[in-house]
Amino acid sequence: MRELVLICPEAQAEALSDILLEAGVLSVSVEDADGDTEAERPLFGEPGLEPEVQAWHRNRVVALLPDGLDPALVLEQVRDAGQGDYQEGEWLLRDVPDADWVRLTQAQFQPIQVGERIWIVPSWHRDSPDVPRAAESASGAIHIELDPGLAFGTGSHPTTHLCLEWLAAHIHGGETLLDYGCGSGILAIAARMLGTACTQAVDIDEQAVQSTRYNAEVNRVDLEAMLPDALPDGQHQVVVANILSNPLKMLAPMLSNRVLPGGHLVLSGVLERQAEEVAQAYAPWMAMRVWQAREGWVCLHGKRAA
Repeated sequence: MRELVLICPEAQAEALSDILLEAGVLSVSVEDADGDTEAERPLFGEPGLEPEVQAWHRNRVVALLPDGLDPALVLEQVRDAGQGDYQEGEWLLRDVPDADWVRLTQAQFQPIQVGERIWIVPSWHRDSPDVPRAAESASGAIHIELDPGLAFGTGSHPTTHLCLEWLAAHIHGGETLLDYGCGSGILAIAARMLGTACTQAVDIDEQAVQSTRYNAEVNRVDLEAMLPDALPDGQHQVVVANILSNPLKMLAPMLSNRVLPGGHLVLSGVLERQAEEVAQAYAPWMAMRVWQAREGWVCLHGKRAA
């Protein structure tokens, strides 16, 4: 296969990407053409939210061509769509070396240890000698088998680690638990492995619900995963929500009232600078305090009055 490389300004990057895909390329990536130079301009945005700026001043647009697709025809469609008349020397064609892409992709995802007890293990590492077997671990280690997917994370984010470590430190067995905004289901699955009883997982995304059910089956744990409308009335001894600050603030009344008297509320997906603002949203129901912070993120914990 080959890659067609074009340079375009900020305003053109999205439209050029669209017309390249319409022309039959397999994929398109957009990079900062000034990356690793003094002119490099980082783009920032809160995780889960779109940044205000969608591209750089100068963009390197890389289109992967399937075998047999003539780059001249692609460039012709680009020109006809009014997205640039690229002349000789203004575009680059380069070979993509053959590789075992599955193996290379898998090599990027290694087992992750979270605290002393929890291991997140991709399926291709389940028998790795580098991962202590749960049955042989003096610390009572648990293994969560989780493969990276298109829609949900691999369990590597600091907010996930903070929630997992809170669960490992505070679940003693038999608690009821609600994981709100479950994503891949990793927190609910970990909770069941740590000994919770009735465990429910909720997400507004049907794909997340399906992903949670699938991952629960893979890990041989029993839990209920559902959309919010299907969540029955009731309270839990532990409610955990790893989302983002804005939805957490909006959900404050509902999440707080889902906690049994004497129960625990655990929130993450919150930047350190947002911690006080989120805590204030929950103040009418319980005092929320920073349990731990990591890499600019915090885990907030509160206990509802008995």
